[in-house]
Parts: sequence; structure tokens; C-alpha cells
Amino acid sequence: MRLHTIHTGNFKLDGGAMFGVVPQQLWSRTNPPDAQNLCTWAMRSLLVEVSSRLVLIDCGIGNKQSEKFFSHYHLHGEHDLDKSLRKAGFSRDDITDVFLTHLHFDHVGGGVIRRDDDLFVPAFPNATYWSNESHWQWALNPNAREKASFLSENLLPLHESGQLQMIDRKSRLTRNAIGIKGWDIFFADGHTESQMIPVLRQPSGQTMAFMADLLPSTGHIPLAYVMGYDTRPLLTLEEKKLFLDTAASEEWVLFLEHDPIHAACTVKHSERGVRLEEAAPSWKDLLG
Repeated sequence: MRLHTIHTGNFKLDGGAMFGVVPQQLWSRTNPPDAQNLCTWAMRSLLVEVSSRLVLIDCGIGNKQSEKFFSHYHLHGEHDLDKSLRKAGFSRDDITDVFLTHLHFDHVGGGVIRRDDDLFVPAFPNATYWSNESHWQWALNPNAREKASFLSENLLPLHESGQLQMIDRKSRLTRNAIGIKGWDIFFADGHTESQMIPVLRQPSGQTMAFMADLLPSTGHIPLAYVMGYDTRPLLTLEEKKLFLDTAASEEWVLFLEHDPIHAACTVKHSERGVRLEEAAPSWKDLLG
């Protein structure tokens, strides 16, 4: 597997919402807020070249929403999806698969565009989009907490195009998913129903996991640091412990979708539980 970081831009969210019950005095050490208590977060995707396929994991917030919508999220920074794809030597037409960890707007929004005739269509015309049936139904019939995060214009065009495929969830861990050897999926239900965390096992023996919203940033490594957005926070605690214990024991590299500075990190066991070992602005600094 050959990997490329795809920066799709930055946005801002309330620091308290991002850290739940953790006091600001603690979380602000790693993620200092502005005068409105907003913190900057990245929307960082991963492009995976494997065999004849080009798989994009998540695709940012996109640009089709209204000015009022974007005013809530303060988009900023020099990066966007198309520029980052070009920098890696590719275009939207080259993407064969879009793997959606979950269907919140900051993860799927870039997967659909608005044409000049105001019709919403998939942004990647030659790609298969991957979700799972449990999460798809959860998104189509959202609970009150998540309703604002699941936007019909991000979802229905994928189904109507015929490009959407469902991954069969048989257990917590699904191995060799989407027809790719070494592409495993850890299913997590704390943040939202059936979030999919790709665990990429390289032929070299090294493993990288794309953490999505199971671990948004290095600041979320301590178990109690759970987002207020999570629908089942106690379950997130269990899932984080299971996942991070394994990552520390097996020396995985963790790719961070939302950390504003660090693209990846490693973790280690300590007397206080799993803690940060090393963080870097590029995953290349951590892979041997």
C-alpha cells in the first residue's frame, strides 16, 4: 500500500463540545480555544494506492452548502480536496473507491457536489462508495442529537447513483474488507452507530489505523477525554481502551483526521494507562 495525506481544509468547533465533561483548564493545554471558545480542527483524508485501486478514506465537508451553514464552522486554511489530490498526482476521476468511516457532514460532504443545474451528484464519478447497512439506516432515520450532522444531500445522491455499496458487518472486526487483503475494519458504536475504523496492515508488518472520530486528536488519548457529540460515551470508553491497548502493544501508527497539527501518532502503555508516545505532522515520520 502506498499512502498519501489529503488535506481538505480546517474548520472550528466548540472546545467544550469536543471534550465533553473534561474541564477547559485541562483540554486547553493541547487545544487552545479562541475568544469564542472555538478550536481549530483539521479535515484530513487518506488516499491509499493498492493494486489497481485508489481508495480515498473520507472526503471532508465539501463546498456545496449554503453560506449560512458554513458560517457556523469557520472554514479556513489553504488546503482543499482538489488541490490536495492534484498535489498527490491525481484527480477526482482517478478515485476507484471512497471509504466513508461514517456519514457526518465533515466526513462525507466532499463526496457529493452541486452541478450548475443544482442537481446533487457524486463527486467521484468512477468510484464505489462504501458504507454499511446499520449506519446507513441510522443516518437516514437520525436521532435528535445527530439530525443536524446527517444531511440528505450528502446521502441520497450516493444511493440514487447506484455507486453505493454496503459492507457486511459480521463482528467487531472484519478482515480483508472491500476486497483488499490487509484492509481490516474495527466497528465502533460509541460516537455513532457502526463507525468504521480502517486498520491497514502493510506487507512489511507495520499497521496504520485511520482513527476518524474514535480518536479525533492526540488531546483525546486519555480515556475520559470523550467528545460531547458521542451518542454512547460509555461505550466509547470501552472501545477506546480496547483499541488503544492493542495499538500500544502492537506499535501501530494512528492517522489523525482532526488533529490540527499532527497527522499521526503512536501510543504506549504507562502507569496511567495508554498515553502519547510520539506525534508528527506527517505519518511518514513515524513509519519505518
